[in-house]
Amino acid sequence: MTDLPPPSTKKLGLVIDLDTCVGCHACAVSCKQWNAGGIAGPLTDEHPYGKDPSGVWFNRVHSYEIAATSACATSGSLAAEAAQPAMTLHFPRSCLHCETPACVTVCPTGASYKRAEDGIVLVDEDKCIGCKLCSWACPYGAREYSAVEGVMKKCTLCVDRIYNEHLPEAERQPACVQACPTKARHFGDLGDPESEVSKLVAERGGVALMPELGYAPVNRYLPPRPRRAGGDAAAPTQDEALDTAALPPLLRWLDRVLSR
Repeated sequence: MTDLPPPSTKKLGLVIDLDTCVGCHACAVSCKQWNAGGIAGPLTDEHPYGKDPSGVWFNRVHSYEIAATSACATSGSLAAEAAQPAMTLHFPRSCLHCETPACVTVCPTGASYKRAEDGIVLVDEDKCIGCKLCSWACPYGAREYSAVEGVMKKCTLCVDRIYNEHLPEAERQPACVQACPTKARHFGDLGDPESEVSKLVAERGGVALMPELGYAPVNRYLPPRPRRAGGDAAAPTQDEALDTAALPPLLRWLDRVLSR
């Protein structure tokens, strides 16, 4: 079985904002494009342009419907939870680059390993025998088996991008972070409390996924902000009616046009 390196001070990972993720799958598609492009791309597809394409994805996005909740007071205190409307939650999922990853410690050949310098978990495909022990050990379902190559695959945090000095510095981040249209994905050193991602986690109460399992995932999720239920807004009274005479001429004309 594979040993883990000593804990590293640098812990590269992702922070994903569940409040602003819209489930567009841009992260998954950009990851696929980057990692499947060129002769060195670690992702391979079977019949990618055929009727029944199949292949491996490092990023997946799951969507869940959350039921509305009513307002309730917290027992023994004055605190209360406001009513929350129903909402759709989009949950991106990929490797969490755990500090003590089970996928590494169960690997019989040393193919799965954790880098001491930055904490990234990778797979050496030359050593992988496709036994799938790592996928069985990973509780987050972040391992992917390539039936084409007979080896395991996983998110690399785009290690070939983030250290590539031939790229502009602004582009030295994972493809999924680059492509996110709502800036719901953030990349950085979560081992540095002064980094932007660490400050974001502290400010928004970022959480680790299933920390009770003891694998200490590095990636963090920012919870959705509270929503306001539409029925809570009071109807405007007569006293709150818009005073059109006080509006600028252009807005008075627009009000007359829209009121016809």
